[in-house]
Parts: sequence; structure tokens; C-alpha cells
Amino acid sequence: MAARHPAQPAPPAPPAAEEAFGKPEAGWRRALYRVVFESDTRSGQLFDVAVIVAILLSVAVVIADSMATVVARHGATLSAAEWTFTGLFTLEYLARLVSVRRPLRYALSFYGVIDLLSVLPTYLAILWPEGQLLIDVRVLRLLRVFRIFRLTEYMDEFSQLGSALHASRRKILVFLSFVLMVVLVMGTVMYVVEGPKNGFTSIPIAMYWAVTTMTTVGFGDITPHTDIGRIIASAMMLLGWGVLAVPTGIVTAEMTAQRRDGPARRPAWRCTACRAEGHLDEARFCWRCGTAFDR
Repeated sequence: MAARHPAQPAPPAPPAAEEAFGKPEAGWRRALYRVVFESDTRSGQLFDVAVIVAILLSVAVVIADSMATVVARHGATLSAAEWTFTGLFTLEYLARLVSVRRPLRYALSFYGVIDLLSVLPTYLAILWPEGQLLIDVRVLRLLRVFRIFRLTEYMDEFSQLGSALHASRRKILVFLSFVLMVVLVMGTVMYVVEGPKNGFTSIPIAMYWAVTTMTTVGFGDITPHTDIGRIIASAMMLLGWGVLAVPTGIVTAEMTAQRRDGPARRPAWRCTACRAEGHLDEARFCWRCGTAFDR
């Protein structure tokens, strides 16, 4: 009977990008991968900073391009800056595609689509200068603002907020269901109390009034005219204070719980071998694979 070997520890799980897109094993593609996808090296950190600066500047160009007075004075400069950023983002997009073993999977991922949308409108403006085929080119050029979404790839706080929202999604769903019931009931009551003569011509219109009142927006396009209606409106306004505070409190409590579970954790500190995150500040070895940290 064969001897039983002791259980071997499971191999470390690869990082999300490496597992999904495929990290090259060696060569210039592996070196390029470490620069554009990883941030645990000096070159990778500098690349991330450069991309963030380029995104912010390109979005500033988009905003300035929507101002007629600025375009009249600096139109040529804005056009040159736009083409410069488009060229840079195109090179970055191609670098990401060639540095992974499964480029199509990256192209169809969330950030791959965002990368494409950030450069596509400028090229479409060349193909359809009049913009009368499907949609006006001026509208297509507004898609350049999608570059701002690429910042989420470089901010750990976004992932923390996303984790808190995901963990509290059921509570938020229950709360929104309660708010929807209140809006439906109170809107129906106001439709009965005020009636079409005071602007509440249908239950959906009354529900619209309930939403604007509960959120303390109060556009003023529909207002109650009866004493009972004003009493209901006052109750809706007071209820709105609590409505605005509940989802904020749910997410804040979840983020506090996550911070309490790991008060000294630093999500940005990653192991260079297995890319594991969440090491203590004083850690000298990776908690997942045991690699020694060179600090």
C-alpha cells in the first residue's frame, strides 16, 4: 500500500488580471506586462502616475472644448492636445493588448471597453466629419469623458467602497423597496386629496411629486393647495431627512466594520511574487506564499 504524502499547500492564487488575461512567461511581453498592469515596481508606479495625469488633462481638454469662447481663442491648441492624448491612449491600449496572452478577453473586459471608448470618438470624427449617419459627432466626442472612469483602476479606495456597497446590497435593496412603497402610497393619497385641479393629474405625477419632496429637492412645479395636502407634504419633508441618511449610514457602517477587521492593513502593499494584498505594515513575509519582502 502506497504511503500517503502529507497534504501540500495550495498554490497561490494568481492576481485577477493575470488569471483573466494571461501573463506572459518571459521576454519583452512579460516586461511590458509588469509596467502596464502591475504597480509593485518603480516603472509600474511611474506608468500609473503618468496615466492618471494624462486622464485628468485629457478630461480638462474635453471640458474646455465644450466652451465656445475658449474654442474661439485656443481651438488649434485644444485640437493638438486632443490628438496628442488620443495618440498616447492608443499606444497604451495597444501595449495592453500585446502584453497579455489573451488580448480579446482584455478587449471585451470593462476597462478594455473603457480604453476603446476613450479613443474611438476622435477617430470617428475623421470617418464621419458631418456626423449625420447615426449620431452627431459632437455627441460621440462626449464619449471621451469615459476616460475619467479609468481612474477607478488606479484607486484602491474605489475597491473599498465597492466592497462595502456589495456587502450591504441587501440592506440597501430592502430600504429602496420601503422608499418605493412610501412613494406609491403617499403619491396615491395626494392624488386623491389634491386631484387634477391642483396639478396632480395622475398617480405617476403624484409619485414624481413625492420623490422630489422626499428628497428635499422641491422643484415647485407641483404644489399642494389644500390644508391636508400641506400636512402630508410637511410629513414627507421630515421623512426625507431620514431617507437621505439611511443608505449613507448603511455603507458607512460596512466600511467601518471592514476597517475594524483589519485596522493596520494596507491594500496597496502587494507581494511581488503572488500579488497578494492586505499585509500588515510591519510584515516581512507574504501571508500567502511566504516571499520575503525587500524593504
